Amino acid sequence: METRLHPRFENDPAARIAEDALRACVHCGFCNATCPTYQEQGDELDGPRGRIYQIKEVLESGEANATTRTHLDRCLTCLNCMTTCPSGVDYNHLVAVGREVVERDLDRPWRERLLRGLLARALPARWPFRLALGLGRLARPALPARLKRRVPPRQATETVPRPANGAAGPGFQHGRVLLLGGCVHDAIDARINAALRHLLARRGVEVVETGAARCCGAVEHHLAFEERTRARVRANLDAWEPVLERGVDAVVSTASGCGVLLRDYGHILADDPTYAERAARLAARVRDPVELFDAESIRELGIRAPADHPPVAWHAPCTLQHGQALPGRVEPLLQAAGFNLVPVIEPHLCCGSAGTYSILQPEMAGRLRQRKLDNLEAAGPARIVTANIGCQTHLQSGTDTPVEHWLTLLERHCPATPAGA
Repeated sequence: METRLHPRFENDPAARIAEDALRACVHCGFCNATCPTYQEQGDELDGPRGRIYQIKEVLESGEANATTRTHLDRCLTCLNCMTTCPSGVDYNHLVAVGREVVERDLDRPWRERLLRGLLARALPARWPFRLALGLGRLARPALPARLKRRVPPRQATETVPRPANGAAGPGFQHGRVLLLGGCVHDAIDARINAALRHLLARRGVEVVETGAARCCGAVEHHLAFEERTRARVRANLDAWEPVLERGVDAVVSTASGCGVLLRDYGHILADDPTYAERAARLAARVRDPVELFDAESIRELGIRAPADHPPVAWHAPCTLQHGQALPGRVEPLLQAAGFNLVPVIEPHLCCGSAGTYSILQPEMAGRLRQRKLDNLEAAGPARIVTANIGCQTHLQSGTDTPVEHWLTLLERHCPATPAGA
């Protein structure tokens, strides 16, 4: 796709990245076939190809407009299109540039500014979100069913043992890992990080933490507050540096959505002379929990579902299968543990959570959630498992079928002593 940048963007490194992405596009439209919003809307402007044309027009004309903003807002950034694209178009970074330009050039209505500002301030901070969640849980019994579903109940956690040393188990390549806490993650379901600590402890893997949960920056990034995102990344690198200097083999988040942004730290600060190298080093060490286990390690831990355990449906978050390009990795682990996985139709489509999307685009998010739940529950599973806290809470708000993280499911069936110990 031939592109001529407007003079205002000629010296903008981000616009140059976008230009390279635009030139890779061959207009084939394969991306539309797997785009959730195009499937729902049937509108070219609500598919990746249409959004690419709109971003091209902004970068060539130098002017953004409200119509373009509407269709960019409606994009989930599920990155299904990147998995489908035969030309390797870097849609992830292209849409980020388009959103940043539109956000910078156009004033939003005050209600939108207020909501987005509140999300950017409250979600990354621990106490405002915990306070709001606590108040919601207190009021939960009196809430209407529709609102009650949106307030996740408190989950009890048990104190799990710390590993005695950093000696890795058989075949394990990460002897010492930095486990990151999340701004909303532990507040909603602290069982998930506890489960990973427990499973790694059983394998003799040392888990270190920074002492305070810090948002990775995904919230600001979802809202196209890119300067805030960059500031957040710099602050995180400074906060994590003492731990990283002592040596870790992997940096891990149990939220696959956080993992996508953490892997992108090197790109986010690529033009920062002070932080670029540090950001790239951290990004290279990011691992999703699924990369820390294989079928053999599950068997070594002695994890085994009871013979009469009811079937389970696996929901693959977009951030795991498309964002981190790790499709088909969790299923073999669950099957090695003896869980019966039901077939799921359209496993590649987004559930509608997508970070702050379910709050800012509730109608589309609700439609996508119902479509996803219809597919997940078609074969009658007793439980749905996933790998991202956003998907977990979003799906749970639309069904009575229990939804949980795959780590908590495995940990619940992990014996106190690994098999053969």
